[in-house]
Amino acid sequence: MKNPLLDLSGLPRFSLIKAAHVEPAIDQVLADSRAQVAQLLRNSRDYNWDNLVQPLEEIDERLSRVWSPVSHMNSVINSDELRTAYNACLGKLSNYATEMGQNAELFKAYQSIAEGDEYRKLDRAQKKIIDNSIRDFRLSGIDLNDEQKARYKALMEELSALTSKFEEHILDATREWSRLIEDEAALAGLPDSTRAMAQQSAAQRDLKGWLFTLEFPSYLGVMTYADDREFRKEIYTAFVTRASDEGPHAGRWDNSPLMEKILALRHEAAQLLGFDNYAERSIATKMAVSTSQVIDFLTDLAERALPIAKNDLDELRAFANEQHGVAELEAWDIVYYGEKLRQHKYSISQEAIKPYFPEHRVIAGMFGVVERLYGLKITESRRVETWHKDVRFFEIFDKDGALRGQFYLDLYARQFKRGGAWMDECIVRKRTGSGAIQTPVAYLTCNFSPPIGDDPALFTHDEVLTLFHEFGHGLHHMLTKVDYPSVSGINGVAWDAVELPSQFMENWCWERDALALISGHYQSGEPLPNEMFDKMLAAKNFQSGMQMVRQLEFSLFDFRIHLEFDPKKGGAIHEILDDIRQQVAVIKPPSFNRFPHSFSHIFSGGYAAGYYSYKWAEVLSSDAFSLFEEKGIFDRETGLNFLSIILEQGGSRDPMELFIEFRGREPQIDALLRHSGIIAA
Repeated sequence: MKNPLLDLSGLPRFSLIKAAHVEPAIDQVLADSRAQVAQLLRNSRDYNWDNLVQPLEEIDERLSRVWSPVSHMNSVINSDELRTAYNACLGKLSNYATEMGQNAELFKAYQSIAEGDEYRKLDRAQKKIIDNSIRDFRLSGIDLNDEQKARYKALMEELSALTSKFEEHILDATREWSRLIEDEAALAGLPDSTRAMAQQSAAQRDLKGWLFTLEFPSYLGVMTYADDREFRKEIYTAFVTRASDEGPHAGRWDNSPLMEKILALRHEAAQLLGFDNYAERSIATKMAVSTSQVIDFLTDLAERALPIAKNDLDELRAFANEQHGVAELEAWDIVYYGEKLRQHKYSISQEAIKPYFPEHRVIAGMFGVVERLYGLKITESRRVETWHKDVRFFEIFDKDGALRGQFYLDLYARQFKRGGAWMDECIVRKRTGSGAIQTPVAYLTCNFSPPIGDDPALFTHDEVLTLFHEFGHGLHHMLTKVDYPSVSGINGVAWDAVELPSQFMENWCWERDALALISGHYQSGEPLPNEMFDKMLAAKNFQSGMQMVRQLEFSLFDFRIHLEFDPKKGGAIHEILDDIRQQVAVIKPPSFNRFPHSFSHIFSGGYAAGYYSYKWAEVLSSDAFSLFEEKGIFDRETGLNFLSIILEQGGSRDPMELFIEFRGREPQIDALLRHSGIIAA
């Protein structure tokens, strides 16, 4: 059988890839990789970059290339067959990674290069790869005895399986719940776009009426606009109890035991490596220098934001009571009355804005922003096969016409697709054996409302922000000038700095000159009216205190459950969450709320004891953007500096060093506080 996963001559052959190809391809690549590593170690005792490190970069990159489409398809077109094949490979991949990380001969070879004369002759990126590798050998258990190494390997394999199962439970619980409404009276308050999307969802399943699901555009539409309080309560309850011991599917896909086990295994692995807890292990590869620095950073932000958050909630309660006769706000009322208060104060709503953000205008405008900042041109290619008919493919060229990157764009929510928005690597930049540059390719994935009928997809301004955010990650991956895969693009970048380029891009969504590019009425083409823009700007920091403390609640919860884990007491998940809510939250959710059970960022993503990175990097991104506020938001010189210093350097240098080179000083928190409305502009 010719296996399409092993054909690396171009882009992935999505139409040919079947679940049956997955395990044979991974088995083949892992066998080849082991044989090649053994051969490298046999061939020489005088190790250098060319006879060891460069070949290992190639070996690892091949494995990533083969696995990338499998992992991606498992997230965006999930099926039972693909899921089984994906899970069958997780343990194999985990074991291989641990084997390499615990290979004493390989470690000594790297040490000999680091301590030898050649190290001084290497370029900065090459030195960084060797330094990172030696650090990562330590973090893979190279110093452990044989029994401890075996235990560490078993822990990594089990964690790989458990985190995958955690995500599957969320996907299944999300997919299983739906509510068909046949009486139009029950739709009171819902805008035409939400109704039309629900009607289209029903028709796609051969049903009559309006079908609502837990896919985010459907859920948010109900929570924001449905007048029927019981309907809001029903969908809220289903959403916040997904994959838990509560709610309509209580116990069916319960992540409770998985969460406990994941925390316990992470803690044990961290202690094996000599750390007191997993939070310490997490920051070993981040900008933050200590766990106390992270806690102090989050606590300081909370103290600044809490008074504003309390005022936000007091204002909302008073409005709901005085204007709508609601004496007691419930969790399923917050978004609904929040939207009504926004309209009352600013005469603006997300729904009123949507006609001005049709998909084609937003995407063309976003490309226009990048063109003005960095001198890049982005064009669509229709000759590339994808995994779904709605997916599009684009190419990025520099001012000289050289191809810099390519990306797939998968925008809409649908069944069998993981929720949320993300960027992932398809292919990384590297210099090939012939001296040519391998073009980096990205997956950009969102879960927006699809087109309804003959109209284009219309985005809320929040969705526009999300798209710009993910595109910022994509640019970081695609515009790198680093030729070594392990520090190319986002690779090797400290996790609490990796959100800098993404959050940085969001700023243009609030600038008048940029909005002129990304907005225009989908029917008339008329630009976003100045009056509407002024209202958007006035409402920018509406309830920003509440939003800030909510993010800080998530960040503190994540960090503390990993910092304070005690094997004798278990995870203490609910106790720690309750304690944090007493400290920083203004809204106390109902007792059945099980938000941790679907917190995939930390239980199945890469953010364990690292969710604080969003706020940490927001300090960097706000401060970086403040230079554009000083020089002009489309100042080409500043844009080219950001491109060359931040985006092109990848993980080849320390992020603080890069930031200081760009900004001329260390980061300051003032711009974040100003942009968030915590201090006056």
